[in-house]
Amino acid sequence: MIILPAIDIKDGNCVRLQKGDYATAHKVADSPYETAKRFKDAGAEWMHMVDLDGAKDAKLINADLIADVAKSSGLLVEVGGGIRSMEAVAYYLSRGVNRVILGSAAVKDPQLVIDAVNAFGDQIAVGIDAKNGMVQAEGWLDNSDIHYIELAKRMEDVGVRTIIFTDIDRDGMLSGPNLKQLDDLAHEVSCNIIASGGVTVLKDILNLTELDIYGAICGKSIYSGTLDLKQAIEMTRKI
Repeated sequence: MIILPAIDIKDGNCVRLQKGDYATAHKVADSPYETAKRFKDAGAEWMHMVDLDGAKDAKLINADLIADVAKSSGLLVEVGGGIRSMEAVAYYLSRGVNRVILGSAAVKDPQLVIDAVNAFGDQIAVGIDAKNGMVQAEGWLDNSDIHYIELAKRMEDVGVRTIIFTDIDRDGMLSGPNLKQLDDLAHEVSCNIIASGGVTVLKDILNLTELDIYGAICGKSIYSGTLDLKQAIEMTRKI
């Protein structure tokens, strides 16, 4: 399993949210560049980045900064937030980003997902964010009537190979990942599943490896010190 330490950008700063609530945003690091360097020094191979302003406003806001951090980091990088067009997808992939995450577009504009997968293949991932099992969109501000497993099946059918699944109620709460929903999802689709939200301690990483989950995104746990990134990476390499 791969560990993807996370950097979320709002107003140009590294921040974390609780349960996707923008009012809870608080700065967790002085520099995204230095943060990415620390991730690499700890042994990370991948990094997860999100443009929170972009996710809320449905357009690229912090894209230049994110692309520059990604390019200079020396890491493999996946990026999400505000990516609503093929031009936005191409922007990131032409500037050193390795994988682009389509989130709200999977609900609002499935044709974009199809076009992006046809053009860029495995460099396209879909982010599925759920509350009580139902998909949320537009930076978690918009409810839908689609169950997360139903959306995952639709995405698998159009060729998506990687799904990032977030239980919004766990995100930023240090309460452990939703193992039940992740296990159900892993049994319903053949896609690589990346768990997001709630990863807090090494035991959470171990639990995810036992479910044969492909990857785990770790954000607040790293910044708050409940999870040692280097230790977590070393543990996954030994399993």
